[in-house]
Amino acid sequence: MTFLNMAFTFLDLKSHLSTIHDLNKVSWVLNWDQRTMMPAKGAPVRAEQLATLQRVAHEKFTADETGRMLEDLRAYEASQPYDSDEASLIRVARQDYDKARRVPSDLVAEMRRATSLASTAWAEARKKSDFALFLPHLEKVVELKHRYIECFDKTDTPYDVLLDDYEPGMKTAEVKAVFDELKQDLVPLIAAIANSKREIDTACLRGHFPADQQRAFCIKVIEHFGFNADSWRLDPTVHPFASNSCTSDIRLTTRYHEDDFATGLFGSMHECGHGLYENGVSPALERTPLCRGTSLGIHESQSRLWENLVGRSRPFWKFFYPQLQAAFPAQFGNVAAETFYAAINKVQPSLIRVEADEATYNLHIILRFELEQEIIAGQIALKDVPEAWNARMKAYLGVDVPNDAQGVLQDIHWSSGLFGYFPTYSLGNIVSCQIWEKVQAALPNLSEQFERGEFMPLREWLRDHMHCHGRKFTPPELLHRLVGGPINVKPYVQYLQGKYGELYGL
Repeated sequence: MTFLNMAFTFLDLKSHLSTIHDLNKVSWVLNWDQRTMMPAKGAPVRAEQLATLQRVAHEKFTADETGRMLEDLRAYEASQPYDSDEASLIRVARQDYDKARRVPSDLVAEMRRATSLASTAWAEARKKSDFALFLPHLEKVVELKHRYIECFDKTDTPYDVLLDDYEPGMKTAEVKAVFDELKQDLVPLIAAIANSKREIDTACLRGHFPADQQRAFCIKVIEHFGFNADSWRLDPTVHPFASNSCTSDIRLTTRYHEDDFATGLFGSMHECGHGLYENGVSPALERTPLCRGTSLGIHESQSRLWENLVGRSRPFWKFFYPQLQAAFPAQFGNVAAETFYAAINKVQPSLIRVEADEATYNLHIILRFELEQEIIAGQIALKDVPEAWNARMKAYLGVDVPNDAQGVLQDIHWSSGLFGYFPTYSLGNIVSCQIWEKVQAALPNLSEQFERGEFMPLREWLRDHMHCHGRKFTPPELLHRLVGGPINVKPYVQYLQGKYGELYGL
């Protein structure tokens, strides 16, 4: 095949993949609608709609035609620079194709149908705090996950197959080694904080905070990060998430507790971090398999960076706290800035993962990581998961779980079939601090910029060095480009020790 013919074949492949990308993105929008606006009785038919879209997209992607084009383009791929859009698109599409071909379209559709129904059942079970209502759906989801695992070659542990969907190439043993290293420093730090004589009062975070006023303040904050009403939305939901149909249609969600100010704001900043990643992908990659973040661990590094390293910092609140006082004068008008800063950074074991402090948050993740492996390995009966959950919450965090809604039903992930996702949150915590070190070296006046309400230099640095690449590089490749090496726990531990050492006088 001549070079010219290969160039035309590449355009054909790109058009073919764009159609598949469109189908997948339509599915994402329908899923967003289901979790934000859809009437509850629409769930059964919505499940069929999503299953149909998933089946059609999968069949079109795994068709022999796709394989022929990818094979015909091997020489063309080799002729292009590794980091070019062309070579990257062919390389990533081939990897996706080889993996997708292993999974029957009927199974793909069945998984999508089951998780759509399970998500609706989970919301009802959570509302009623009744795990029994969710159990049949969880059993179905886990059964399908086992069938999915059987599509692939045997690995060291079945969980490897599921982890690879969210953190490509990473093994369960690698995650465990990272988490074991993290626990070596984290457990003593949490113990030292618990034994500290410093008492932090969080009363200012509780009171009456009308949801509409919370939303207005959340919008004000994330507008400084890059939120724009022309391309973004922020809507309420049961469990916060971020989604998008393209780089200029970013859908954020959060939830507001009118008796607790922090949940809605920090949830909004977290999801905005995800949105900034998707919004920052190069427009040249739009409607291709490259047009999204490279992994969930890397994605979570962005949400945790904006939520914690930015949103819980003193420079951030030096700018925003006077505005918060103006928005909620009765609640914060007489509260000192330092009192507020200490309150939003207090370390205290708690029930809810998404509301956990930075130090204890990772114990929530390790608990879920361990339970997921046991569930997939068949080492624990699904009916016994609430009991196992409660026992580990007591052992790891010292808290008693009062009900299923605040325990095993608090997260939507299992109803959505996202087994393998949870570890990426802690991986993201770790990676966020590795990236933060590089950002601070590149932008030495970052704190002063925050104090003036200037967050765009940070956003643009992340966009130019990271977000723009989409999936062109594997997670290790991108991390090496950013920080010069592999995942490293030390910067994260040093950050926590420094922050809480100062706050608690350790």
